[in-house]
Amino acid sequence: MLRRLAIAAVVVALGVGGLALAASGREQRAATPVAAKKKQAQSKLPPLPDMRPKVVEPVAGNGGAAAPAESDPGLTEVGPKPKGPASAGAVQRGATVTADVTKARALGNGVAVPPLDAPEEVKQIIEAGNVIARTPYLWGGGHGKWLDKGYDCSGSVSFALAAAGLLNGPLASGPLMSWGEAGPGKWVTIYSSPGHVYMYVAGVRFDTSNSRVTGSRWSNTVRSNAGFVARHPAGL
Repeated sequence: MLRRLAIAAVVVALGVGGLALAASGREQRAATPVAAKKKQAQSKLPPLPDMRPKVVEPVAGNGGAAAPAESDPGLTEVGPKPKGPASAGAVQRGATVTADVTKARALGNGVAVPPLDAPEEVKQIIEAGNVIARTPYLWGGGHGKWLDKGYDCSGSVSFALAAAGLLNGPLASGPLMSWGEAGPGKWVTIYSSPGHVYMYVAGVRFDTSNSRVTGSRWSNTVRSNAGFVARHPAGL
């Protein structure tokens, strides 16, 4: 009798042990995929950020107040027609020249390159001018909002100056005749009359009348300033 009981106890113990081992195997097999997935997730690189560029309006600084677009006569007095393209005077391939780090240059593609030694405000004016250099002429454009479908002469100049923090609102050509400091500036000179306004920035001209010839407001050419008042931003 005792022998039979001992044999039965051994059988029960083996059965329980077998069940425990089977259960342990099932748990291990169930845990293995989870651990693998966790390890794989940890080795995965995070997604790249959204790097699509966005258009940013010029930041207002200090300067005159906004003026209604109706006060700007637009292109009624644009002066003489430019006689050369925006890229006139561009360096020919193979030519040897000495770079002037104080002078900007209008390129054949319609944008201007700022000089290395220019103050930050001058570089910002040129960069902002490049944004709208090839936009259409639109009477009153740039006076109701900074980002517009087109810009008139004063709207163009105001946009570029505001981008450098020199204006807190667009000005028409008339008010620009008394804006800033009198006379030409070292880096920026604004030529304004009751009917038109344009400016030179580090030696290149930013003028809506250029668009009729080159398709861009930038030009390396000069024009007569007869009948215009010269003004410049303080310190520039």
